[in-house]
Amino acid sequence: MIADKILHRIRGQTTLTLDDPTGWSTGGSTLFGGKEMQAMKLPAVNACIEIISDSVAKMPIYLMDGETRERVPDHPAVRLLTGRPTEALTAFDYHKLMESRRIAYGNAYALILRDKWGQPVELLPIAPGYMLPILDTNAKLWYVGINPKTQEYRKFWPTDVLHYKAFSTDGLEGISYLRRGAETIEAALQAQRYESNYYRNGGQVSGILTTDTDLSPRPTTIGGEKVDIKSKIRAEWESIHSGADNAYRIAVLDNGLKYTPLTATNRDAQFIESKAASVEDIARLFNIPFYKLGAGKESYAANTQAAIEYIQRTLSPIVSEHEQEDTHKLLLESECSRGLQLRRNMMGELRGDWTARAAWYKSMREIGAYSVDDIRALEDLPDVPGGDDRLASLNYVPLEDWRDLSRRRNGADGEEQKGVTP
Repeated sequence: MIADKILHRIRGQTTLTLDDPTGWSTGGSTLFGGKEMQAMKLPAVNACIEIISDSVAKMPIYLMDGETRERVPDHPAVRLLTGRPTEALTAFDYHKLMESRRIAYGNAYALILRDKWGQPVELLPIAPGYMLPILDTNAKLWYVGINPKTQEYRKFWPTDVLHYKAFSTDGLEGISYLRRGAETIEAALQAQRYESNYYRNGGQVSGILTTDTDLSPRPTTIGGEKVDIKSKIRAEWESIHSGADNAYRIAVLDNGLKYTPLTATNRDAQFIESKAASVEDIARLFNIPFYKLGAGKESYAANTQAAIEYIQRTLSPIVSEHEQEDTHKLLLESECSRGLQLRRNMMGELRGDWTARAAWYKSMREIGAYSVDDIRALEDLPDVPGGDDRLASLNYVPLEDWRDLSRRRNGADGEEQKGVTP
């Protein structure tokens, strides 16, 4: 399309996409051959993108006052991010799409449409390859690309384009997970193809057809056509005995032919070990715990700890980037100066672990950090009468007050209350 051609000319290189993954391999291999969404056909890669994008998409979003830490209700940006960012997408669909593009392409863009007061009214996702960040001669950042609503090619102010990026070497554009893991993904795809071919042939390895007759390559006339007798025998044998449907068929040999099968080695049949290694490498690439991909043999306790690390190491940095980009570009400058921030609640990731949630809520309530209403809000439940009271234990007091409090609790006599030690 014309938009692709314009952007390609600006960049001077081919855009990396799932549909046209030129340049995935650092060695310049054309293995992928431009086949549609080749990497996503690898189950482990598909699962990693699904897991991360789903985790980000399902997080509740709210507006918080950075000074008082109180939630600010009914704001246009919050309504947009939690309702329908655009007519065609729900909030979940929008956030999942943006995070999936960030992972797969390295960059995810959305154009911000505003009302006459500057408040955002619509977020339009921009397809990969249709937007490009550039620095002008004064080192000022601009975005050049296609307006998805008007199809106009133009420059955009940075504040009008949401840009979520993966790991970057220049700070302007992110580098796709798929590009960084090209060799790992390529090796896994090769193994998948090898396994497919192995079972397509009924799990049978090649063999040797032998005869005492001289079959040296020479033209032979059969049915008025000149053919190579050796090639003719090979073709007829493969047509009858190759493929899963023809596996284990009885071979009838004549003209002194003998079939000697080649012995399969253990390495030819042990696909599980190689596949497990590929899955674990891909999990490391995406920073996903093994158990989420059905890999590894860890205990329940280890998997629980891995789930916490997934939140801290994988999701937390991603969420921080989304929060900072949303806050800077979806809030007015006056609102940012007041300390307002768009935040995401990651507690939803722990909702599946009832024990961990209960222990966390209990601890936070006992130290006075959470009230009953605070806990109910995290569970999407309404407030209750008296639920805003915060409690604190009297078991912990400053050492300088401990002696006096101890006397009062133990029913000390008058002399002791006056400070006279018995």
